[in-house]
Amino acid sequence: MKVAVVGGGVVGLTTSLLLRRELRNAEVTVLASDFDDTVSHVAAGIFRVGASYSGPTERITRQWIRDSYEYYDNIRKSEEASHAGVIDIAGYMFANSSPSTVENHWIEDLVPIYRRATEEELRLVGGDWKYGSYFSTLLTQCSLYLPWARQQLQADGVTLRRRKLRSLDELAGEFDLVMNCSGLGARELCNDKRMVSLRGQVIKVKAPWIKTFFYGELDTYVIPGCHSVVTLGGSRSFDSENTRLCRHESAAIRERCDALVPSLRHAETVRQEVGLRPHREGNVRVEADFMRDGRSNRVIVVHNYGHGGYGVCTAPGTAMYALRLAVDAHKSSTAKL
Repeated sequence: MKVAVVGGGVVGLTTSLLLRRELRNAEVTVLASDFDDTVSHVAAGIFRVGASYSGPTERITRQWIRDSYEYYDNIRKSEEASHAGVIDIAGYMFANSSPSTVENHWIEDLVPIYRRATEEELRLVGGDWKYGSYFSTLLTQCSLYLPWARQQLQADGVTLRRRKLRSLDELAGEFDLVMNCSGLGARELCNDKRMVSLRGQVIKVKAPWIKTFFYGELDTYVIPGCHSVVTLGGSRSFDSENTRLCRHESAAIRERCDALVPSLRHAETVRQEVGLRPHREGNVRVEADFMRDGRSNRVIVVHNYGHGGYGVCTAPGTAMYALRLAVDAHKSSTAKL
């Protein structure tokens, strides 16, 4: 079987890794217009799934999240952890708006620790906070994970090819199965009008003394990563396609983060980045589809896109689900011959 995975970000590469385990005899090609400049590279990579994240049902969504956590945790416990950039991390979320802001119904029963912050902990950082939670979780540093994933794939015989597609139909007749992990590109490839960009801007600073993450509400966060680089954020601009840095936004992010964690005023800026999160109104799309090749043969297409700002978190879970759909569709298609 010849398989194409469309997309070189965290969803596409993770899908490819899991696909190689599931379909050992398949000839796999990953197609992407760019492997080095994806929104995955901008993400802080903390495993925290927002309340708005949604799959087709709550049961399926919970399974995606659980499968994803276990996937990353297995890497963390392996000798590949440092190469793949998967580490333990813990920290705080503070809020004044509502106690529900510091709750998380998706991960409270999944991560090792998720508890209410004490009165003393509410005063750890700047701001007069009313509500707080402390929790432990995982972090996947995409600047390490993505190159590691590509290396794993190439060592396993997978072909990585730069190719700009205008339509998935271009792959009909060339591949038997297409895994569509095109993110925001699905807007054009699938004519999906539900796809909307959520522009985000972050600042990366050098701050080796920061070992704990901090959220001040949901619009301010300080997340330490590997090599002493800390991500300061953030922003969410709905339906914005602007990939240029905004100095006013940078100043606002820095002001909020410095107020939250005053020691950051001494942190040197390493770089600033902008990314367009592939948000899909309604829910993440993970479903099987078909298209016809020139000889009227059916080509299986499995869509796996629209993760918004939670692609790093939930890529493994949606990939596992997508692969089950692909296997079932292949069995069904073969049975009809």
